[in-house]
Amino acid sequence: MAEKLILPTEVKVCATCSYWDGERHVDGEMKLVVVSDECEGECLVQETSKPGLHDVRHECSCIWEDLEPDTPAEKGE
Repeated sequence: MAEKLILPTEVKVCATCSYWDGERHVDGEMKLVVVSDECEGECLVQETSKPGLHDVRHECSCIWEDLEPDTPAEKGE
C-alpha cells in the first residue's frame, strides 16, 4: 500500500496544480492536497504523464496554477 502525503496547496509540484489530472484529494478549507507517494497523472498543459510529486520550479514549459478557486466577482461588476 502506497503511503499518503499531505501537501500545502502552495507547494509547486504537479499534484497541487489545477492543470494536473491525477488521483488526489483536495481539502479546500484546510488548503491541503493528499496524494499517494507514487501517484501519476496527466499534465493537461504539456499533454504528458507526470508524477504528482514532480517539482515544477525548473520546468520551462510549465504553467503551474494554484488550486485555489478564483475569488467570485463582486455584485454589480
